[in-house]
Amino acid sequence: MPSLTELKAIVIDATGTELTAEEQDLFKSEKPAGFILFQRNCVSKSQVKELVAAVRSCVGHDNLPVLIDQEGGTVARLKAPEWTEYPTAKTFGEMAKNSRNEARIAAQDNALRMALDLAELGITVDCAPVVDVPAPDCHEFLAASRTYSDTPETVAILGEAVCRGLLQGGVTPVIKHIPGHGRARVDSHLALPVTDVSHSELSATDFKPFLHLARSDMKTALWAMAAHVVYSALDPDSAATVSKRITDEVVRGEIGFQGVLIADDVSMKALGGTVESRIAATMAAGMDLTMLCNASFEDRVKALSVAPTVMAASAARIAAAEDQRAAQAVATLEQRLGTG
Repeated sequence: MPSLTELKAIVIDATGTELTAEEQDLFKSEKPAGFILFQRNCVSKSQVKELVAAVRSCVGHDNLPVLIDQEGGTVARLKAPEWTEYPTAKTFGEMAKNSRNEARIAAQDNALRMALDLAELGITVDCAPVVDVPAPDCHEFLAASRTYSDTPETVAILGEAVCRGLLQGGVTPVIKHIPGHGRARVDSHLALPVTDVSHSELSATDFKPFLHLARSDMKTALWAMAAHVVYSALDPDSAATVSKRITDEVVRGEIGFQGVLIADDVSMKALGGTVESRIAATMAAGMDLTMLCNASFEDRVKALSVAPTVMAASAARIAAAEDQRAAQAVATLEQRLGTG
């Protein structure tokens, strides 16, 4: 089995419900460090299990991270009737207005049940929860239902609950979108958001949920997804995903996040340049992993050809998170079987 440092530092997807012959050849030769599923890849439980197994077989890595965006509500790749559909983040935020504790318990239980669905399929990483704090003019692609609250403390409490529930179910959480996407007035899938507030205001609001989670006992068990957002007070020239200054001084520095840092999808229109230049820019900024989704086969070939192999420090972070995920999965299984 190849070591993590022999894999390309990129998460990639597939076209359909099974790997094509050319996708199999590409994954065997280039060996991406992760795979992400979309709704088009998910038809039935048996089919998803086979697809996940096929990807891991091609790469030759039994513990290859397999990701999915399963937040609940509108952002959910697994749909009824084959799978349970879960409530939105906003549902728990509304519940928290009456009782934060009841909302916390409900959010953790909901995340656990979701994680058990994912773990059954071989999916080990969920791109959730969203712990952005929406400003009054936040674009509806986030603010409509994907955020918990406009209060940083409530977001932190519910985000922590979801992370604990996912881990309890044997799935690694990806907190997003670090250091905060809640002031974006445009959808970063379509354009580059620019946030003009001061550093002190960002620290007092946007950073708080990420800081809370970075200081928790889960700090090395978590992944975080970086935001395609320009923060004028932090680095006026670059989005966070391509800013080494923000990675070093804010994400790793002020916030103190120690886990795996992955760039949001570089095919999004927030970033300019070629696929190759986007991959290079995210890696130069200090991302542990980059990600390309919903691209043509030709662009996936280009991306994999230029993606560097996983750095030793990144491999250590990925391995630490995987060890904690696996240990928690075993502990939960033992508990459910009454042997723990």
